[in-house]
Amino acid sequence: MKRWTLERRTPLLFLLPACAVIGAVVLYPALRVLVMSFTDYNMINPPQAVGWANYERLWADPLFWSALGNTALYLIVVVPVLVIAPALLAILVNRALPGLAFFRAALYLPVVTSLVISALVWKWLYAEQGLLNTVLLSTGLTDDPVRFLTEPDHALFSVMAVTVWSGLGYYMVIYLAGLQSIPSQLLEVAEVEGVSRRQQIQHIILPLLKPQMAVVAVMSGMASMKVFEEVYVMTQGGPLDSTKTLVFHLYESAFVDFDMGYAAAIGVVLFVLTLGLSLLNLRLLGRP
Repeated sequence: MKRWTLERRTPLLFLLPACAVIGAVVLYPALRVLVMSFTDYNMINPPQAVGWANYERLWADPLFWSALGNTALYLIVVVPVLVIAPALLAILVNRALPGLAFFRAALYLPVVTSLVISALVWKWLYAEQGLLNTVLLSTGLTDDPVRFLTEPDHALFSVMAVTVWSGLGYYMVIYLAGLQSIPSQLLEVAEVEGVSRRQQIQHIILPLLKPQMAVVAVMSGMASMKVFEEVYVMTQGGPLDSTKTLVFHLYESAFVDFDMGYAAAIGVVLFVLTLGLSLLNLRLLGRP
């Protein structure tokens, strides 16, 4: 009995360092944020308990709802693109043809490039005198420069394009791993039976990639909810708050207005939404 107890305790002892680190850098700060969301704190005076006042303020804050709407629009637009486009790219490059190794590396390059640097490059490309407008004007596709980042109707979608561009290669690798698990004999039999390539993709490959699609959908959704670097570098939430997301609103509340209690309440709401996506992940993957 003593030996059995020792065998049961030994794995727990190996887990203690990791549990201590997680508790110190994840659980404790999360609890502090939850407590802070019920206080009025400006980093100068001591926190004062205000109950549900910060959440009531959230409910009545038009800027919060605007940021939530922008975040939701990000989810609606970016997630479907990042679920479908990388799958098609993975199918395209999953062949033994000359030059495909270079093509794969080029597609993955944005993943290993700093997102801040990528956003700066795209900000230059989007400028009224930038490369994109130069091409559009020289080809006659437009008579006036397109204000990608200074027009409220264009700004958010321009930032979304950067998010999609930077994530294509990462999610393509996930799909490539799924494609490698599909038995080659299955596709060979389909080809012998006269099934076209389009039908193979539609009826064989894509159904077998559903687990990877579920993972990509939730991962890209969570990434879209916490988008920050692109907005901070390219638009600073403008013009007219058209690109302000929940995370950027949280940042401004905390480090510009120094309203830590209100920012903590935004963080709690963001956590609840992220938790909902995590539960959706478990449901889609069929886990208990």
